[in-house]
Amino acid sequence: MESKSLILVVEDDRPIRNFICVSLETEGYHYIETHTGKSAISLIASHNPDVVILDLGLPDIDGLEVIKKVRDWFRAKIIVVSARGQEREKVEALDAGADDFLTKPFSIGELMARIRVALRHVESSRSTDGTSAQEFKVGGLEIDYVKRRVYVDCQEVHLTPIEYNILTLMSQNAGKVLTHNFILKKIWGSFSENDTKSLRVFMASIRRKLEKEPAQPRYILTEVGVGYRLAEE
Repeated sequence: MESKSLILVVEDDRPIRNFICVSLETEGYHYIETHTGKSAISLIASHNPDVVILDLGLPDIDGLEVIKKVRDWFRAKIIVVSARGQEREKVEALDAGADDFLTKPFSIGELMARIRVALRHVESSRSTDGTSAQEFKVGGLEIDYVKRRVYVDCQEVHLTPIEYNILTLMSQNAGKVLTHNFILKKIWGSFSENDTKSLRVFMASIRRKLEKEPAQPRYILTEVGVGYRLAEE
């Protein structure tokens, strides 16, 4: 399965690009590469890669612009790799449509792990062929979408309607970092900056109900200053 996956590497630093490409080849992935944003857009349109590894600091147009230009019609996964480690840059990239964000320097092992997560989502979406999943499972956490019930270690957990909607949204994007703004927009439609505090309260409540040790969560992980991610494995 992995040998058929195509990955586009968009990186203007030649040594880093070469290192990523060699690592991809070693792992059995097919890849194409470029160092500019405009050619990246063209390659995405012509090759429809399964995953895009995208640097933000490109020589012609910013990587954020690449995301914004392709996101309306390109459904595959975008993993941003960038030296921009500030929370604001991460939020901007994720809100623009990136699926994941790695700050340079990063280990190749971590990058490969993120790629595997992204490809699992790609294969899952293909196998369902447009049908909706009826349940979600990770570890001891189970969500029955049909009956709107949640279980942890086979014991039913009672969530409020909003808590259930938040958890369902996260489960449908498991492994992906969801920004505060994304969650607020999806759950409430419109929001103010103060609503971020309310979201933290809801998340704390969900954690108390799902986690054996809320201070060391197994399922709902915090990306400090950015948002939340539901563990996928």
